[in-house]
Amino acid sequence: MAQESAIETGVREAPPRVTQFRRFTRVFLGRGVVIFGVIIIIIFLGCAIFAPLIAPYDPFEQDWDNVLLQPGAQHLLGTDSLGRDTLSRIIFGSRTAIMVGIVSLGISASIGMLLGMVAGFFGGMSYAIIMRFIDALMTMPPILLAMVIAALLGGGLVNVMLAIGVGMMPQYARIMCGQVLSVKENDYVLAGRSIGRGAWGIMLRHVLPNCFPPMIVLMTMMIGNTILAEAGLSFLGIGIEPPTPAWGSLVNDGRMYLLTHPILSFAPGLAIMLVVFAFNMVGDGVRDAIDPRLRGVI
Repeated sequence: MAQESAIETGVREAPPRVTQFRRFTRVFLGRGVVIFGVIIIIIFLGCAIFAPLIAPYDPFEQDWDNVLLQPGAQHLLGTDSLGRDTLSRIIFGSRTAIMVGIVSLGISASIGMLLGMVAGFFGGMSYAIIMRFIDALMTMPPILLAMVIAALLGGGLVNVMLAIGVGMMPQYARIMCGQVLSVKENDYVLAGRSIGRGAWGIMLRHVLPNCFPPMIVLMTMMIGNTILAEAGLSFLGIGIEPPTPAWGSLVNDGRMYLLTHPILSFAPGLAIMLVVFAFNMVGDGVRDAIDPRLRGVI
């Protein structure tokens, strides 16, 4: 009856309200390349989580009777110079990549966001000291800075995660500081100060939530760079120590057999390329969904 009366009187009903979640998913999944990236990431995470169930062989087991086998039915991607199954080592290498990616991202994002928030909110001497330190770190490219730190700390999983985390940290600090400088002048921050709320309470309750969306975009896009940085360090021999499977070290191990067994380097290199591409495309999709002004710009 309500619809009939509305039609009779010529009044149009308001369109159904679209929630923020539906709007986000519609924009995020509106591009095929983003969906492709999501599928690749799901496969990547599945390999990392269920590696013992998926891998056909033990990645550490050496078989001297089957050294440098070409791809076949028994070993789909062949074996390396120690007779280890290449496919199994690539699958277990995804565990190393995801662990380094997540932990390094957590280190760089947490430290960088904290330093940037303190520098931007308090200003004065805090801003000068922190941002000059960040400027000094930014004089070197992130991967080069990570290489220097990894060389000083030595190889190993923990040291690599620390090196990459510190190497990627300046970008988070710089962007967070810029966000805080614009947010802290808003009325709700001034109102919090007027009622006597402490500086840390204002930062955690008002400043951080309003500065966090751009940081989500940055973290999503940077996780691919952390995986690429780990692969680069392992390729150079200052990353994950053998015999732990790591994609970068697998590429380096197969480098000596490029003419006779190119699959030893090509397969882990393809895995690195696909995963980094997938995270970059997903990060671009998140950016499109959060910031409509940048929609469609890669």
